Amino acid sequence: MRRIRIAAIGAAVGMAISGLAAASVALAQPAPAAPPMPHIVRGAVTDVGDNKLTLKTRDGKVVVVNLTKTWTVQVTKPIKSSEIQPGSFIGTAEMPQPDGSGKSLEVHVFPPGVKMGEGHYDWDLKKGSKMTNGTVKTVASSRKGQALDVTYFTETRHIEVPPKTPIVLITRGERGLVQPGVKVFLVVASTPNGLMSTAVAVGENGKAPPM
Repeated sequence: MRRIRIAAIGAAVGMAISGLAAASVALAQPAPAAPPMPHIVRGAVTDVGDNKLTLKTRDGKVVVVNLTKTWTVQVTKPIKSSEIQPGSFIGTAEMPQPDGSGKSLEVHVFPPGVKMGEGHYDWDLKKGSKMTNGTVKTVASSRKGQALDVTYFTETRHIEVPPKTPIVLITRGERGLVQPGVKVFLVVASTPNGLMSTAVAVGENGKAPPM
């Protein structure tokens, strides 16, 4: 009986050690690398062709962007900060602060079930800005406005959202909204045939998307 009990204890200890070893290996795995900053084009539409846009960027350059046959329109609709809830998947352009937190320049809330661009990476809305895309873990009021803890992969980032920060919900729109004079935002890819995009973002009522 003593031999059986010792064998059982040895087996249990072996399983525990194996479990700890597996956990150590899991913990040793590096976090996913931050994605590179996407190629972004912002500007006012000057011409709309068959699956093609011509834009004048904010620095005065003329850019032609090809659109895929299934291209979609995203409308950024202003919402109240109270509509950001735990579980919301958001993107926020933000300025890193000395204490390691972020100060939001804008917040865009994705539709339920949509998660894109997760992570923390360089952005070009303002010199030195970053983009953080992730799931809102906590929401609280603060002296600086609204305080969010946003999780992405295994990381959590604290972000302060000042009272007058633009906050928008991304919704679907019609292609007819994209016309000359409208300000747009596109994420593009470089291809042998030029720049290509799958979606065009416009602001509600002709406003420029804040991203």
